[in-house]
Amino acid sequence: MIERLDTVDMMVNMGPQHPSTHGVFRMVLTVDGERVVAAEPVIGYLHRGVEKLCENLTYRQIVPLFDRMDYLADYNNELGLALALEKLMGIQPPRRAEFIRTILCELTRINSHMMFYGSFGGDAGVTTPFIYAFRLREEVQQVLESVSGVRMMPNYIRVGGLKDDVPEDFRDRVARLLPRLREGIEECDSLLTRNEVLLARTRGLARISAAEAIAYGLSGPNLRACGLAEDVRRTEPYSIYSELDFDVPLGQNGDAWDRYCIRLEEMRQSARMVEQCLEKMPEGPVMAEMPKALRPPPGEVYVRAENPRGDFGVYLVSQGGDKPYRLKVRAPSFCNLMALERLLVGCYIADCVMVLGSLDIVLGEVDR
Repeated sequence: MIERLDTVDMMVNMGPQHPSTHGVFRMVLTVDGERVVAAEPVIGYLHRGVEKLCENLTYRQIVPLFDRMDYLADYNNELGLALALEKLMGIQPPRRAEFIRTILCELTRINSHMMFYGSFGGDAGVTTPFIYAFRLREEVQQVLESVSGVRMMPNYIRVGGLKDDVPEDFRDRVARLLPRLREGIEECDSLLTRNEVLLARTRGLARISAAEAIAYGLSGPNLRACGLAEDVRRTEPYSIYSELDFDVPLGQNGDAWDRYCIRLEEMRQSARMVEQCLEKMPEGPVMAEMPKALRPPPGEVYVRAENPRGDFGVYLVSQGGDKPYRLKVRAPSFCNLMALERLLVGCYIADCVMVLGSLDIVLGEVDR
């Protein structure tokens, strides 16, 4: 006769090689039955020491390393580095370069959010969103490829402007792309957003308040899903964003469904910004008068930019040479990951993938 039945918590490893961990990432879950009672994110599998490598490279050689951090937001990363050096050196890029930069960054934001859309649908157990997302991404990729010559790691934005001017048919190609973008976003919305399975799996899941989100360092769509209108493009405008008319989408509940909806609406706003840039883009040079060797004056600078995953910061220390004395990146994926344990505790094991997917991390940026 069994007088007493003892139960113990069990440890479950999810990853690092797992199709739903969005990269080489490991979650060590402690579960009581099907419920998560503790969670420990384990990172570092992709660590390459990018920030340390930057100290031994010239400023122009650093740009390709920024491409490889968040490889879904390469143009946005390049812009963050360029803004930091331009601020330190007192350089103002030509107006045409500013508009082209913004168009490329907003198209990249749409590309990144489309990848989220496809993978989030896959996390929910359906594969059709991937087909819709990659069909639209391919059209954007072709335009981006026509500018830089490559599909990834463009190495195109330079301190003081751009590597080259855009092709002659750039304006026409983007103008033809915009209706397809809007049509594709609406198709994606109608396919998945009100799907009963997605609603059942995301509404009320992993809720977090605005105060908690700030305390954990969340930014970008994950923070705005909590109802807080914090967007660097609006609160600390850089480049030409102060000249553009756009809305900052906000959520109400801070749950996984809100985090999904914010990114969907941000794609519409990005298309709106691209259209305005296209109408206002002037003719002229795309590169400021620059010295042959970049030697910023001694000093330090910190610059913020709104990347697809949130507040991307570059802290740069110069001692007057052609290489940075110190370079530190505030990676939004890394900071957003700090809230993962808080979001996972209390969830079912089956929900862990949806919670992680709703944060939309890129491990190349987390580990660096």
